[in-house]
Amino acid sequence: MQSLLDSKLIVITGKGGVGKTTIAAATGLLAAQRGLRTIIVELGDQSRLPDLFEHTARAPGVETKLQELLSSISIDPDQALLEWLQALGGRVSGRMLASSGAFQYFAAAAPGAKEMVSMVKIWELTQGERWQRRADGYDLVVLDAPASGHALGMLRSPYTFGAIARVGPIAGHSEQISGLLEDPARTSYLAVALGTEMAVTEVLELQDGLREQLGRGLSAVIVNGLLPQRFTAAELRRIAPLSENGQPSAGAGRADGNSHAARSSDAAVRRAAAMAARTVHDRARFQHNQVARLRRQSFEVVGVPFVWGARLDLPAVQRVADQLARKL
Repeated sequence: MQSLLDSKLIVITGKGGVGKTTIAAATGLLAAQRGLRTIIVELGDQSRLPDLFEHTARAPGVETKLQELLSSISIDPDQALLEWLQALGGRVSGRMLASSGAFQYFAAAAPGAKEMVSMVKIWELTQGERWQRRADGYDLVVLDAPASGHALGMLRSPYTFGAIARVGPIAGHSEQISGLLEDPARTSYLAVALGTEMAVTEVLELQDGLREQLGRGLSAVIVNGLLPQRFTAAELRRIAPLSENGQPSAGAGRADGNSHAARSSDAAVRRAAAMAARTVHDRARFQHNQVARLRRQSFEVVGVPFVWGARLDLPAVQRVADQLARKL
């Protein structure tokens, strides 16, 4: 497939709690290491990336340099709205319109207004010539989008506003954003899922929504947190008796109480280990069945192994980026 990193915008979404931010951070790391000036976009009150890179989070709407060639921003809709109005009508008229009670009512009442403002800012970040003269352009924008349903609503907002405005600069920007989202050479869509039935079903629904709204499909599906399949069928047959009584069937001679207690303790440990092994195997098998379910739908599927650790730190994200590099 065409490399995702050839895009101007990568939209990353999926069911809530599947690790979208981790994949967005890993994708940004990978792009920067490939020499692309990259910015990762978070939305609303989310600003987790500076902490991951051990930086103090800046105010919403302010671009933060995380490392060489990699930055992040948390979009504040109010700040983004002011920037947009100033771009549309100049600094003075923009501030006057932003402070207008009638306009504030319209922005609050219009369907998808905040989503549209966020999409305008994301589009602006993809432009070589930015609204602020001193602002640098980016080779790639990675959007850590909301969960699938909300992401589809956000992607639909330019069409909603384009239908409302019809003519004028707002209609013009709506058309430009729609063109960006529909263009496979400039925008890629990446779904993140866990190996669960519900998360995979949401990916299938996301694919249907993208086709219906944008005439697009998913470029790839990242299945996060995959467990390895450690045991063969023959090994599981050998483990099975241990989970029942904790010890092989060989007999033993007469023993004193201390030896009996020690053997009982060892048997309990073996039984617990055998049950844990079987549980992990069953979970891994179920996960890989869900991966097969995605592949039957002709998705490009990339598996990311489960990261073992007390917390997800930057070295762990780098390992995820290395895994993506081998696949993408």
